[in-house]
Amino acid sequence: MTSHESSLEYEGNRENENVKVPSIEEKHVNNMFANAASATAKEHKMTLLEGIKLYPKAIGWSILISSCCAMEGYDVSLVGNFYAFEPFNRKYGILGSDGTYQVPARWQSGLSNGAQCGQILGLILNGLCTERYGYRPVLMVCLVWLMGVIAIFFCAPNIQTLLAAEILAGIPWGVFQSIAINYASEVCPIPLRGYLTCYANFCWGWGQLIGIGVIRSMFDRDDQWAYRIPYGVQWVWPPIILIGVIFAPESPWWLVRKNRIEDAKRSLIRLTSAKRNPDFDVDETIDMIRHTTELEKEITSGASYLDCFKGIDLRRTEIVCAIWAIQNLSGNTFSNYSTYFFKQAGLDGTIAYDFAMGQYGINMAGTFGAWALMALGLGRRKLLLFGLVGLSISLFVMGFIGLVPDEHKHAASLATGTMMLVWAVNYQLSVGTIAYSLVGEISSRRLAIKTVALGRAAYNVVAIINNVLTPYMINPTAWNWGNYAGFFWGGSCLLCLVYTYFRVPEPAGRTFAELDILFERRISARKFATTDVNAFDPTLRHHFGGGKDGSAHVEEKETQSA
Repeated sequence: MTSHESSLEYEGNRENENVKVPSIEEKHVNNMFANAASATAKEHKMTLLEGIKLYPKAIGWSILISSCCAMEGYDVSLVGNFYAFEPFNRKYGILGSDGTYQVPARWQSGLSNGAQCGQILGLILNGLCTERYGYRPVLMVCLVWLMGVIAIFFCAPNIQTLLAAEILAGIPWGVFQSIAINYASEVCPIPLRGYLTCYANFCWGWGQLIGIGVIRSMFDRDDQWAYRIPYGVQWVWPPIILIGVIFAPESPWWLVRKNRIEDAKRSLIRLTSAKRNPDFDVDETIDMIRHTTELEKEITSGASYLDCFKGIDLRRTEIVCAIWAIQNLSGNTFSNYSTYFFKQAGLDGTIAYDFAMGQYGINMAGTFGAWALMALGLGRRKLLLFGLVGLSISLFVMGFIGLVPDEHKHAASLATGTMMLVWAVNYQLSVGTIAYSLVGEISSRRLAIKTVALGRAAYNVVAIINNVLTPYMINPTAWNWGNYAGFFWGGSCLLCLVYTYFRVPEPAGRTFAELDILFERRISARKFATTDVNAFDPTLRHHFGGGKDGSAHVEEKETQSA
């Protein structure tokens, strides 16, 4: 062998020695990234119809669990409309100077606030228990608990006992609100996410409609059963839903967070119909979930309630809390007293209840209307903005109707009822429905249960304040504002509009990993929809936060900000 050949062989050996052979761990990471990227690309290309065909079982299970929300809607309908119901007032109210029975404003506030306080407790417990034990066990315990509490409603001898029942029932109702949204957002792909999370609002609507319908059917009764039967009807739902929850699959996202990968795969198989889509790969989808979970571990501080107020998660928590609060700050509590308001405005007898039934029917139809607008391409942010504009106008018009002279009171009452229906259409096409989708998407998966719980708790805090103010606003023995309350809520609605424009982003069409990166980079809410995100930047394979500054790669499109 010549010296030249020896030199070449030596250099070749040195090059082979310098070649870095990927470790087993690196191979696993690379494989996970490849699978996650493939699953993400497939979800972005998936149409609504393809999503329905692939995830029909996920749709069914999500609808079942969201149905829990109907029970709270039913009770809200009862509480608000019982105040205009003579048998209820005679049992739990006091005799006024005009010879009629009325539940005092302080007790109206107390009953409504009792449920809200119970819900706050339930929401906080849900954030702790659900992340630890899973969605299904917590739901089952709450349903059994509620069946016992309904007996207190049914047998309540006085208004103090009713208040205790409202507080105790509020605990599971708070759990239902949070779980329904998080479960729906985690068991379905991007094309279905907005629709299934919004379905919880539809359940609220049919719960309210059934509630007012039951009261309406009791209108000819004048005995204790006129109000006991509506309370007893609540026993219908928990056993049926409980049977379904026993057989429901657990969220694959929760299972991945608990490092139960094989269980997550089995759960995902139960949620899908893989035979209908040959391109679907369970391993790829699970790796997409794993990728997002690992990414969030790197860019978030932890998974406790305190972590919701740290770093980038503080902004997400603020937005979720604000979106929930906007539902009540835009006149929602005002509308819950519609029957009582109509009666005080001069709509006597069953007419007030007929108006309320029409309003609650609109609540249900409005959800489908919001779905149609989303299917046409309108984003969550635009729907929220346009809706708040419409709500503000409707509320101010109701306020101005209060200026009509007393001799035209009947016509003014009909106009008020009409504007209430217009308000309901605007609300359900936007704020009432879209809020459920937004809070389910804006939260990080790691802190989703706690963030949504905090947001819903903010909703309840605002509701408590509203429930104190609203009875005084409309009660003739208190402030007696009547229609003028519309000016108050119209001004509140305008403030919500300003906040939404500057703070609420557009999450439609984004994977959870992409949303994580957009928030990490502190992208302006007005630029969320026009910013390209690469959740699979090569640097993420070694550090899930990205490059030297720990940030992932984003690039703003050269298009006008939405």
